[in-house]
Parts: sequence; structure tokens; C-alpha cells
Amino acid sequence: MIQKFDFQELDLKGAYLIKPFFATDERGGLIKDYNVDMFKANGIEHDLKEVFYTISKRGVIRATHFQLVKQQAKLVRCVSGHVYDVIVDLRPDSPTFGQYRGFHLTGENTNCLLVPPYFGHGYLVIEDSVVSYKCAEVFYGEGDSGIMYDDPDIAIEWPFDLIGGAENLIISEKDKSLMSFEEYTSMMK
Repeated sequence: MIQKFDFQELDLKGAYLIKPFFATDERGGLIKDYNVDMFKANGIEHDLKEVFYTISKRGVIRATHFQLVKQQAKLVRCVSGHVYDVIVDLRPDSPTFGQYRGFHLTGENTNCLLVPPYFGHGYLVIEDSVVSYKCAEVFYGEGDSGIMYDDPDIAIEWPFDLIGGAENLIISEKDKSLMSFEEYTSMMK
């Protein structure tokens, strides 16, 4: 059986929306969202070093996170539930620097996002969710950072209406005190 993946490179160079291999029969289904040979055959090097899952309640927002050192490329998939997932190009030399793209990832659509190094990543939880991260670098707490979810310069259009309004947000204390895009830009000069 051919195990087909569909790789769609986004206009933010190096980022991909990926439809993983998915097979079903009378027993149920099988999803394969990573295969080193399939990725390499499509020109993508993703050296898997760490896998983890987040479990989040409806209304949780995870701001635009990244590591300042030991950058983490991530293959992200919503295993169950529904998230509005956002990536932000944080490469100062990129023509799309500071631009974001958003995607609805659900357990049903099985779509994955390949988030390159030097990108920010975050999401709004539309339905209680489990999200899988397959990272090309281990988590490095000393370099952990991020940009506020409501930064006016990046101006992400979060679908707050899908959680009954912004007043229903659940946000961590850490995410409330993240830097602005302006601060990030100044730091990168």
C-alpha cells in the first residue's frame, strides 16, 4: 500500500501544511503524520528529537512562542478537538518578516503544520483539544520566549467569536507578560 502524504508549501517559506497518510477500514483508522523518508523525498529535513502533547480546554490561548536559542522546528497536529493555529515569521531577513498565517486544525481534518525554526507558534482552543508536537530540537527553558497574542503590530485576527468572545479567554500568567513584536525587533538588531 502506498502511504501518501500531501505537502503544501506556504507563502511563508519553509512552512508547510501537510495532509498525513490516513487509512480507514471496518476496524477504524490509522494516521501516520511523520515519516523521515517521505519528508526527505519532499525536500524537508525534520530531525525528530522530542515529542509532546498539550491538553487544553476551550478558550485557552497559547501565545506566539519560540526559543531564542536552539530554535525548534515543529510538526504540529491537533489529535482531537479544534484549534485555530497561528504561525508568525520571525526571521528578520525574510520578506515575510512579521507576517502570520492561521489554520483551523482539528482531529477530523488531521492536517499538520510544519513550523520552521525562527517562527513563532500559538493557538486558540475552539474545542477541548489535544495537540501533538514533534520537535527537531529539545525544549530549552532558558531560551523560552514569546510575543503577546494581541500584539498590535502582528495584528492576528483570532476567531474569538468561536469561543463566545474574548472575555472567555484562558491565558497563563507567563503569556500575559510576553514581549511585544517591537521589543523582539529591537532585540534582533
